[in-house]
Formats: sequence, C-alpha cells, structure tokens
Amino acid sequence: MEFLAEYGIFLLKALTIVVSIILVIAGIAAVSSKPKANHDGYISVNKVNDDLDDFKEALEENLFDKDELKEMAKARAKEEKAKAKEEKIKAKAEKKANKGLTKKDEEAKAEAEVARKRVFVLDFDGDIKASAADLMREEITAVLTMARKEDEVVVRLESGGGMVHSYGLASSQLQRIKDKGIPLTVCIDKVAASGGYMMACIAD
Repeated sequence: MEFLAEYGIFLLKALTIVVSIILVIAGIAAVSSKPKANHDGYISVNKVNDDLDDFKEALEENLFDKDELKEMAKARAKEEKAKAKEEKIKAKAEKKANKGLTKKDEEAKAEAEVARKRVFVLDFDGDIKASAADLMREEITAVLTMARKEDEVVVRLESGGGMVHSYGLASSQLQRIKDKGIPLTVCIDKVAASGGYMMACIAD
C-alpha cells in the first residue's frame, strides 16, 4: 500500500511537470503566431487592360475551334506587322520634319506623344466611422506621386453615411486630387447617403 501511495504521488508530480511544460510551449507558440503590427502600407496595382485581354483569350479558346484560332492568330500577326511598318514610316517622316527643331522642342514633342491618359481606380467602402479614410489617404498620397493632369482618378464609393468629422476627413482627401488639377469621378453602385453624399459632391 505504501508503495502504491508513493507511486501515485510520483505520477501526480510527473503529470504536473508535463502539463506545465505543455502550457509554457503553448504560450510561446501563441505569442509567436500573433500577427505583428505592420505599419508599412502596401498598394496593389491591377492592370485592367491585361485582365480584359486574358478574358478575351479565354472566350476565344472556348468559342472557336483550332482552325479558326490559327486564322485569327495569323490575322493578328499580319496586323501587328502592318502596324510596325506604319510606325517605321511615320518615324522616318517625323525625323525629316524635326530637322529644323531644337533639341528641347524634340524632347517636348516626344513627351507629349508618350503621355497616355491613365485611370487610377480606388475603392471606398464606408462604415459609420468612415474607417476606410486612413487607407484612402495613403492610396491618394501614392497616386498623387504619379498622376498627371491628363490622367483621371475614379473612386468607387459605397456608404450609408456616419460621423460628420470622419467623413469630412475622407472628403478632404478627395479634395487633394482636385487641388492638383486631376479630374475626379465618383461612381456609386448602391448608396452614398449623408457623409457618402458629401464625398461624392466633391467629384467632377
């Protein structure tokens, strides 16, 4: 009986030690797996033109047979070849026309030709506190480092409204785009009430 009692006490001590070790390991694992606060913002850029080309290719593959696809590929190649030839002729003609221009004039002309209108699309999904305003501020800051006056910013806005001061801050972020002379368009799919309406009113 004495042996059994001692053995029982030993088992309890061993179990206590094992449980303690498991708890310590679990605590360390929980702390290490906790997501660290990331103060470095990031921006995700999706080129809509590339997406549309992918959709078009996927549709073509499903709608046309192999022979039709081959014919289409040949026609595209022919078109691209003709376009390249046309651009070559155009470049030669411009070279002749630019003979009398100064280097500065040539650079200005080249810049004007390269400049293509770009559209920057931002999303704002508003809650009562306009929590997305901080993120939008960072996005607009990033866009304004690259946007030119010939570009455009489109904001897809959804909001039922909320706190006046929070939506006032969000509106002031949109005003920054207007202050730079960049056209601003706000698109509303479902609702932009109260503070959301105030934001929308800033757009062109």
